[in-house]
Amino acid sequence: MAELKFKYRLFVYIVGFFSIVFVLRLAYLQVLKGSIYKIKSETQAIKAQIVYPFRGNLYDRDGNLLVYNAPSFSLQISTENFRLDRAPLLGKILGMDSIGVYDLIFQNILNYRFGDVKVLRDLDYETVQKIEEYSDLLPGVEIVVESKRMYNLKARMSHIIGYIQEISAEELKTETYYNLGDYVGRAGLEKYYEMELRGLKGKRFVGVYGSGLKTEKFNEGRADVPVKNGDDLILSIDLKLQSKAEELLEGRRGAIVAIDPNNGEVLALVSKPDYDVSVLSGKNFQENYRQLVNDKNKPLINRAIQSRYPPGSTWKPLMAIAGLEEGVIDERTTFFCGGQLVFGDRAFGCHGAHGNVNVTRAIQASCNVFFYQLALKLQLERISKWGLNFGFGNKTGIDLPFENTGVFPTLEYIKKKFGSLDRTPKGLLLNYGIGQGEISVTPMQMAVYVSAIANGGTIYTPHLVRAIKNSLSNQTTLVNVNSRQLQISPKNLEIVKKGMFDVVNTPGGTAFGIKIPGLDVCGKTGTAQAPQPGQMDHSWFICFAPKDNPKIALVVIVENAGFGAAVAAPIARELLKEFFNIKETVVQVDSLKILPD
Repeated sequence: MAELKFKYRLFVYIVGFFSIVFVLRLAYLQVLKGSIYKIKSETQAIKAQIVYPFRGNLYDRDGNLLVYNAPSFSLQISTENFRLDRAPLLGKILGMDSIGVYDLIFQNILNYRFGDVKVLRDLDYETVQKIEEYSDLLPGVEIVVESKRMYNLKARMSHIIGYIQEISAEELKTETYYNLGDYVGRAGLEKYYEMELRGLKGKRFVGVYGSGLKTEKFNEGRADVPVKNGDDLILSIDLKLQSKAEELLEGRRGAIVAIDPNNGEVLALVSKPDYDVSVLSGKNFQENYRQLVNDKNKPLINRAIQSRYPPGSTWKPLMAIAGLEEGVIDERTTFFCGGQLVFGDRAFGCHGAHGNVNVTRAIQASCNVFFYQLALKLQLERISKWGLNFGFGNKTGIDLPFENTGVFPTLEYIKKKFGSLDRTPKGLLLNYGIGQGEISVTPMQMAVYVSAIANGGTIYTPHLVRAIKNSLSNQTTLVNVNSRQLQISPKNLEIVKKGMFDVVNTPGGTAFGIKIPGLDVCGKTGTAQAPQPGQMDHSWFICFAPKDNPKIALVVIVENAGFGAAVAAPIARELLKEFFNIKETVVQVDSLKILPD
């Protein structure tokens, strides 16, 4: 009996203990944690909000800020949670009627854009304040802070920088990183370095009520993913030289490329006509973009890397190197120029009757007959070999998208075009000797070519970005630059350089009129046939300076402008003066010394 009473009391104590614990726990949950659990009970989902990174900045070689970001406010609507009966309120805030709000939403649904959709960008601050003020009455509507590209440019640099654009619905089918309304690089460095510039998005988790309203945080933000801003690009561009090049080419069609021949860094890159990159940043993108696309002058084309031109007489130094290296000629070899070369049933002309000329004089005077005969001795296989050695027919590897390979007539190309080598036109080789015929090149390819002559035979991959600054570590890393060495004897290179020096600095040179006192410029003029009958020829000039220990290699082409010595060479002269800080009170270009090339 006593044992039974003991067990009963024990049972009562245990029940009482757990009752007290239960009551205390209930009080704790209801009184102390009631508000928190009320939120959780009313929350139907946990949602990850994207935190957008700031895109990386761009700087010139001297640290001047060129491209940066400013906060921009976008209106985002959840097509799942937005209540259509609130369209009048939203429309009143935005300054449009209900139909306009419906159109914003349904246009996106018709384009297969569901979920959170950015329907308006670059909102003014007053509109943002009103939307925030009425946020409780606008479920599914929120303001997203993004970044807008801003420009601090003393030069336009449109074909260098490029632009960004909203990603398309079609691209989203294969892209996993991007979301509706995200921006991606479309041209220039913005496209090529998209991975580095875009950064990495962060995530902020919030609870979502059944009404579509959101809490500020979920789980005190412990599950949030931090954002990583984009990395900065430090460019190789010399801003003063870039500005001068743009100024000199204004109103013309053509391109200018300047390269440091010692490492492949691009000092200036200009394509004209161009455009103002700022018009493609902001709410009027679509309208401005359409105008540029429809512009008959094609300002979106980067002529420095996308347009192809016959190189004309600027090709002759390459032919000279090929002849010297293959042992077909040496510095004492001469060919007679009587003003033309009769080959087959056709006379191939020259700019003058130069008499007996060696390779140095042939480069200086741009003697066609010398290079006709050299081409016949080299034949197609060896011309093809040296063209490919210098990179023609292939992309240079410049860090810009949409580069053109140009066209270079290899043996395979000729066989495919004409059926067999035996069926090729008789004058084909002669045209190749003076940079005409099927040969077409980009200005960037020509810049790499003349740089290799300048530096002693090294092909560097041209590049606009010299370093990348990591946004997290703040460390700056130089870009890796690929290079390859051409097997050209220093003696033969010196022979060709002497000819190019005489072009500018010795009477009888085709560019003697642009001689710069105190600066040893080596150059070659070129006049290339335009593709359409009746058009003026293209004006070329390639050069480097100084002759020994060169600091710059330069290419200028002006479309439909005539002789290279008359237009392109004087432009190059002004750029060299700018680069080397040479002051003149009077521009000393002697028009009487301009010779055909």
